[in-house]
Amino acid sequence: MAVNMFCYQCSQAMNGEACLVSGVCGKEPTVARLQDNLVYILKGISAYYYHAKELGYVDEEIAAYLARGLYATLTNVNFDAEDFVKLAIEAGMMNFRVMQLLKKAHIETYGEPTPVEVETGTREGHMIIVTGHNLKVLEELLKQVEGTDVYVYTHSEMLPAHGYPGLRKYKNLAGNLGGSWFDQRELFDKYPAAILGTSNCVLIPKESYRDRMFTTSIAKLPGVKHIDGYDYSEVISKAKSLPRVPSQPGHFKLTTGYSTSVIKSLAGRIKELVEAGKIRHFLVVGGCDTPTKRGLYYREFVQKLPKDTIVITLACGKFRINDLQLGDIEGIPRLIDVGQCNDTIVAIEIAMALADTFGVKVNELPLSLVLTWMEQKAVAILWTLLALGLKGIYIGPVLPAWINADILNVLVRNYNLKLISSPDEDIKHILKI
Repeated sequence: MAVNMFCYQCSQAMNGEACLVSGVCGKEPTVARLQDNLVYILKGISAYYYHAKELGYVDEEIAAYLARGLYATLTNVNFDAEDFVKLAIEAGMMNFRVMQLLKKAHIETYGEPTPVEVETGTREGHMIIVTGHNLKVLEELLKQVEGTDVYVYTHSEMLPAHGYPGLRKYKNLAGNLGGSWFDQRELFDKYPAAILGTSNCVLIPKESYRDRMFTTSIAKLPGVKHIDGYDYSEVISKAKSLPRVPSQPGHFKLTTGYSTSVIKSLAGRIKELVEAGKIRHFLVVGGCDTPTKRGLYYREFVQKLPKDTIVITLACGKFRINDLQLGDIEGIPRLIDVGQCNDTIVAIEIAMALADTFGVKVNELPLSLVLTWMEQKAVAILWTLLALGLKGIYIGPVLPAWINADILNVLVRNYNLKLISSPDEDIKHILKI
């Protein structure tokens, strides 16, 4: 039986299991998939709103939309496919609003990010690795290890923390270890560290390190000690009970911390270089990384780009490329890391600033988006980009499973959405060579 949809929201579900072809209630498969899509966007919005609210920043309009949007996904409330596309666009704009709120919360709490080189080696001493997205948790931990030989290392989406002056002022913030979220089992097994998971993208641990892993905030894992509040004395105690690690330099450094303000300060110089023909094209390459061989596309894509191109990267997808030494174009770095997935707002603001600098619309810029997606927040960001009118976005390594032929036709027809092919072919089309 073809799985055109999967809905088990009510007791009418086919055979008491799920409606797979069409709904017993009369719901069409496309509507069911658009309902799923909307749920994914509300999940993404909720993730960002949670972090903003934790820092004391709230927005009643966002909260009200979450209630209305979730209500719209219920069976027998709305069967109008076109209306669900409109709701998704509205959700995309609401995600834009929540990213603005979270950016404000982070900057007013920790300062405006500035570029910084981050060590990838280790310092002599005891070790804690922090993974996830929660900057407040990181700061509270850093306060509690001050003056000790317990050093804190970021992992994956915590890397951008180093760009904030209010966080890198702590001397026990030692560096970043590993890459994207899916290397956890290998990385955490490698080091004798206490591990603190702070948000989504935390994996069920191997038995070899389960007893030295902890969760906090929204994250919880079976058989793992959860810490309510911000007292991390147990984590610190565990780190002190483990062997000290030796000082070992990393093979490279990672640069992060390019905020909107930093890029705006370079806008005049960037314009000169573009007009002189020294910068041909800007590309946003990043997003939510996926542990598949097709993810290698993004590294090969960037490696094959001509040297007169600038790459803006963000989210955990950056770890496919952020160790590459791309150099600069007369002082303008060719690889610009703007932060976490929620910092897509920075990439958008940079695009808008460039459009203002050149006196054109964003879609008229020599700018292309080549994105990788994995989960709900990436879907929310995609709809934000569509809601803002960006067209011609490349997405991969595969299309989200909720997209069927009808939905894909709408996205292609209205937004010129493209699925990645091969690096050579996509570069050829993007740069028209």
